[in-house]
Amino acid sequence: VASLLRHRIDLALSLEQVKESQLEFHPLFTDELHFIVGALHPWAQRGHVERAEIPRQSYILYNKTSITFRLVEEYFRREQMVLNTVIELGSMEATKELVKLGLGVSILAPWIARKEIEEGSLIALPLGRRKLHRRWGILHWRGKRLNLAEETFIALCEAACVSLRVRE
Repeated sequence: VASLLRHRIDLALSLEQVKESQLEFHPLFTDELHFIVGALHPWAQRGHVERAEIPRQSYILYNKTSITFRLVEEYFRREQMVLNTVIELGSMEATKELVKLGLGVSILAPWIARKEIEEGSLIALPLGRRKLHRRWGILHWRGKRLNLAEETFIALCEAACVSLRVRE
């Protein structure tokens, strides 16, 4: 987004965030965040999460400066919980590997770990009764007439995201 605002790029694939008045958000899909645990984690064995156990887990989360981290933090603040021992990583692949090794729990959208969930090395479990959704889309300058390449890119993104859409 910063690169878009500095005119270094023309389009940005991003999560919806605080509205930038000069930018337009073209929604692509909505996803839902889940607890992601290794196959041997007690939650995976039980198939559900006990609310009282949530603050006692060690968490492996994406970068603290990210929109996702802020959404997760706000979600648990509203649930009157503080997450214990947060390891911050900038790599989804590293996060998944540490979770597989049993070093903690992550909070991700299941599509990020689709392969691992299908093979059974990671398990996705709902955060709770209240869902945590994120909206993904393309940002561009408000009022800017998109050229053919930009329109084609957005159309390709829309086609690629069909399987990621979550019904709200």
